[in-house]
Amino acid sequence: MPIPKISESEWEIMKIIWEGNPITSEKIIASLHDRVSWTEQTIKTFINRLVKKGAVGFEKSGRRYQYYPLISKEECIKEESKSFFNRVFNGGFSMMVSNFLEEIHLSNEEIDELKRILEEKKSGNNK
Repeated sequence: MPIPKISESEWEIMKIIWEGNPITSEKIIASLHDRVSWTEQTIKTFINRLVKKGAVGFEKSGRRYQYYPLISKEECIKEESKSFFNRVFNGGFSMMVSNFLEEIHLSNEEIDELKRILEEKKSGNNK
């Protein structure tokens, strides 16, 4: 099943659902109260969009709905990373890496971790 395209606003909802699933819309609304200026109806609209996209499922419990993720956070991050990479860097890996390395400070530990990942990639021991 393909990973649905999730908007920036929907990501905010998904983060809360991933953290607290199953979770009611009331709890989602309460979690977002201090972070965004969306109305209750706007948040419910985002939740319904996520249900229609197949990113979120629900179970009715009395008069309340309990929402839970149908896709993992890791799958979404991987898909979003690929989409960003293709959109911004036109698939050009070396341009992305050089831009990243010029703009960010890396600790020696982070550099060692990158070396380890690249060595695993080179030897074919990665996923």
